[in-house]
Amino acid sequence: MATHLVTGAGSGIGRAVARALHARGDDLVLLARTRARADELETVFPGADVRVLDLAEPDAVDGFDAVPRRLDSMLHIAGVVELAPVAELDAHQLREQLEVNLVAPALVTRACLPALRAAGGTAVFVNSAAGLAAGASWSAYAASKFGLRALADALRAEEMGNGVRVTTVFPSRTATPMQEKVHQQEGGTYDSALWISPETVAATILHVLDLPRDATIPEVTVRPLVPWTPR
Repeated sequence: MATHLVTGAGSGIGRAVARALHARGDDLVLLARTRARADELETVFPGADVRVLDLAEPDAVDGFDAVPRRLDSMLHIAGVVELAPVAELDAHQLREQLEVNLVAPALVTRACLPALRAAGGTAVFVNSAAGLAAGASWSAYAASKFGLRALADALRAEEMGNGVRVTTVFPSRTATPMQEKVHQQEGGTYDSALWISPETVAATILHVLDLPRDATIPEVTVRPLVPWTPR
């Protein structure tokens, strides 16, 4: 039975991934931002090991060590977004996006590496189309995601000899609560039917996890069947 550590299991892509892994009987270690969210996750995913860890608090993340001895995968899916042009950047919002989207994955990865090495596991970083191209008002979020790609690239080079595979997934617009918030910030009308379903991205991630040991998928991009723009 495989064991997976998942961030962002409260909604969207993270919830879809956790649901799929739980349904096939795998063990889950879930990180929740608050005690209330942890209680909810314990109800939704019976038997999961749910830990409270606010990814926006670097000191707490720096001290994180609640990791099993073996991890078949570490799935970084949690993220936050606040759109604003550079001329109007809010320092707190800038720092929060960098802390949650980049610093926390780096520190949690550091804590998980011994367990990933022990299992020959896979590290998956769920990035974004904004990690490939940045549009107006996306500077802070895109900067965090460009950095996340660099983190994954460096980790891949460092850990290949230890049997740890590293994959970055770049989903474009996906029908999640975060995407609904983005549409509100952009002043657009949100229609979930236009965008990728979280289950489709989850299926892509499970394909990465289930890949035979003779290969790896360094990067994979998932886009909806609508014209793509780097907004």
